[in-house]
Amino acid sequence: MVRRPLAQGRDIACTLADNVVDVLYPLIVVIRGLGRLAGAGQRWWVRTPRERRGPALFLGAASALVVGLMPHGPLLAGGGLLAVAAWHGRGPRQGEPAEERAARLQAVYEALVPYFSLAEDTSPYPLYAHDGSWERVFLAYEFTSSGRLGRLLLRYPAYFRDGEPEARMRIQQVLCAKVGRGREYRFEWDEEENELEVTALPPLPTDICAQRFVAAPGEMVLGFTDSDAVQRTVPVADGVESRDVPPVVWRTGPRSTEPHLLALGQPGSGTTTLLRSVALQALQHGDVLVIDGSGTGEYTCLAGRRGVLSVESTLVGALASLEWAAHETERRLLAANRARQGGRPAPEDIDRPLWVLVDRPAVLSHLALTEGRPDPQKLLQVALRHGRAARVTVALADQFEGADGLGQAIRAYTRARVVLGPATPDQARAVLGEPPHTTPLQQMPPGRGYARLGSGPVHRLQVPVTPDPYDDSASEAHRAAVLALLPERPVPVRE
Repeated sequence: MVRRPLAQGRDIACTLADNVVDVLYPLIVVIRGLGRLAGAGQRWWVRTPRERRGPALFLGAASALVVGLMPHGPLLAGGGLLAVAAWHGRGPRQGEPAEERAARLQAVYEALVPYFSLAEDTSPYPLYAHDGSWERVFLAYEFTSSGRLGRLLLRYPAYFRDGEPEARMRIQQVLCAKVGRGREYRFEWDEEENELEVTALPPLPTDICAQRFVAAPGEMVLGFTDSDAVQRTVPVADGVESRDVPPVVWRTGPRSTEPHLLALGQPGSGTTTLLRSVALQALQHGDVLVIDGSGTGEYTCLAGRRGVLSVESTLVGALASLEWAAHETERRLLAANRARQGGRPAPEDIDRPLWVLVDRPAVLSHLALTEGRPDPQKLLQVALRHGRAARVTVALADQFEGADGLGQAIRAYTRARVVLGPATPDQARAVLGEPPHTTPLQQMPPGRGYARLGSGPVHRLQVPVTPDPYDDSASEAHRAAVLALLPERPVPVRE
């Protein structure tokens, strides 16, 4: 077959173009990296507070002066800059899905147009319009190795009502649908700069079982959260290996601002698991009194152990135990007050922490009402109001269906809050005081939810796996871990 001159010329031109691309590809990589570094520097400059920009400029100028005075300093600095730019500009040469990524970003932009645009907006170049493009509003974006959006920083109009939770919720729902379902996202609203950052969060570990956590007396590890949410890590054992994970630490005691805990969730969400984990940690330095309002025997493993004062699952036993806890709180307060007035240290019997764990208090109140007995929640008021000074800590767990039956004292004095399992934004806001800044999973594992300590931020939370060791459906390794943490039973003294 004879090749036509036009086809031959086209082939020669394509070959020359490929050769030119091969020769200039390193330069393209460096230029791309310089552009990415410049964009990152611009975003850092915008986010830096104005009072810190002057010292940052001074530090940069001083560093440049020092490098300039060094022998071969400018040459080394230039080489280092080119190396960093080449590293940031690297990427696949062939088959780079730039068009596909641009199409995905344009789809996200068009989905936001009905919510960020107004018919009354008469500006010549609105940020969001049906014939607009995403380049003006998407300040930064990152894709994962699987081709999904992992991070997106966008600008929105100043007239958008970003102070209204309902308006924010609509935008978050649209972004979750367009960026990709099946993942959790964190939304950070910057009202001052009219910017919204969306970040896909990695899943929290669900394989951490109950164990001795590295914590000071009075500190309770409720669970684990994101690495950038807290400034602390604790080592945890994972089979034969050990790794550091960020915990959600609840501090109790006389100096605590959140002396008591309330956990709410759906059935099977892990509230009982949380109380069981708290009991195992509390037994290291204190005594525990357990009230099981559900009566299902979830705390039978604690009965008769050292440090466990009582495990009650009947209404009569619960009322007697709670009445004793109220008198014990008053006794501790009086003894501490006498010792303080006499200039003596507090007695040892009141210095040991006492934990009162109540599961399903609303059920107990309902049973007491039907039988004409005193309300158990009223017996908790003394421990809730004065427990911090007496080293008495109360931790309660209930379900959302019984939340309306919780008394005013429980709502007022439990400033450490936990929500487990699937919950609507209104339910989470009612318990935590503000809605979470992340989207929930469609299928949440047991022990997965959110925690807020006082007026602090809302953290994602995964409770350590702490099953009932007598439950045959639980994993053998997890049951063995719980049994290893249980204190020994006291040996009866023979006469």
